[in-house]
Amino acid sequence: MAEVTCPQCRQTAKLLFCTRDFNRKVSDEPFEYFRCPACHLVFLEPIPAELSRYYTFKYYEIPESTEAFESMVLREKKKLDLLRRFVSGGRMLEVGAGYGAFSLLARRAGFEVEVIEQDPACCQFLEQAVGLRVHASDKPMDVVRSLGGFDAIALWQVIEHLPNPWETLDMLAGHLMPGGVLIIATPNPESIQFRLFQGRWAHVDAPRHLQLIPCRLLLQRAERSGLQSALATADFGNLRHDKFGWQGSLRNLLPQRFAGLQAMRFLTRALGLLVSRLLRPIERAGFRGTTYTVVFRG
Repeated sequence: MAEVTCPQCRQTAKLLFCTRDFNRKVSDEPFEYFRCPACHLVFLEPIPAELSRYYTFKYYEIPESTEAFESMVLREKKKLDLLRRFVSGGRMLEVGAGYGAFSLLARRAGFEVEVIEQDPACCQFLEQAVGLRVHASDKPMDVVRSLGGFDAIALWQVIEHLPNPWETLDMLAGHLMPGGVLIIATPNPESIQFRLFQGRWAHVDAPRHLQLIPCRLLLQRAERSGLQSALATADFGNLRHDKFGWQGSLRNLLPQRFAGLQAMRFLTRALGLLVSRLLRPIERAGFRGTTYTVVFRG
């Protein structure tokens, strides 16, 4: 498949690269990603019919103890600080909450929190250990339709997993209360790492990441959904993502027979950490980091 139609602007898009599931190794099948010459969206085509099979039962590492979970919760403080810059309380929805560290912080800060999550183990942990109201579903927009309005909605590294990102924006915009905010963080296809590694970039995460959306495109589409941009940054909370990107991508460059060796994993972790520290000033300049975060007002 050399050319396809861009799902965003209907222009003819050419093949950018062919890759495979380097991160989870669920299968060895090839996956083709295309880039639109007009809007620069990078997208997977075709989307697998059964996406759920690529989300293994260990997709999330459930915290093994209260102490471990509290350490994870503290790492989410910057996200809470960002949220409270724009809204101080009210109803909050997190789509794709994982094990719920950010949502727990938000609840402790006084928000009335609901979450949507598809992973069964996470849903059990969210309900029993965290005590949040959980909507278990792999079709989050079907759930949102019945939930009413929210003062805040957060999607941290989620929109790239959804087959219908533009319908998602329309839906979420319609469920924001007046003055409410929508926060979206997602991988950056204009990053240094993506330009270097292409299909072996860890944040491509084929085939779970269905599209990599340039920030300018997301801003344009959100405006068409009736949202107003309040913040767009590639600096917020990205240091862990930058480090993971270097470490995982360097490992993905290895021949398959070497990638699983403990010595090679140690080497790529150490080298990735070193490179991430050396190049941090460059990645922090402009929109060159691995992810970006945008805040919209309804």
